[in-house]
Amino acid sequence: MIDYVKISLLALAVSVVFGGGYWAGYSKYVAYKNEVQIAAKEQEAKVESIQKQHELVKKATEDEYTAKLALLRQYYANGVRQPSSSQLPGISLTKQIADGTAAYNLLAQQCSQTTLMLTELQQFINETYAIK
Repeated sequence: MIDYVKISLLALAVSVVFGGGYWAGYSKYVAYKNEVQIAAKEQEAKVESIQKQHELVKKATEDEYTAKLALLRQYYANGVRQPSSSQLPGISLTKQIADGTAAYNLLAQQCSQTTLMLTELQQFINETYAIK
């Protein structure tokens, strides 16, 4: 009978040690799991904030580009005017010179639009990379 008591106490001790070790590991796991969930929620909030900032920068850049492009097109639609001089022009320009001037104005307009696009793109990229 003493052997049964010793075996029972030994089994109980092993169970307590095993259960205690299991509980210690499980409690660490639960704590780690909670930390990960909290970190994930913080990261989701940060990502959402960054996305909103990106949208604001994108919208502002689009609006600014559209306004500047409209002004640029209006400037070239009205015709590029040379500074006025006190002298009256001489004989009217020949067709070839007039076509050359029109082609030059079209080229200048296209170059201005491309330059505007690139400067706005650079500004957009710089503002986007500044968001953290």
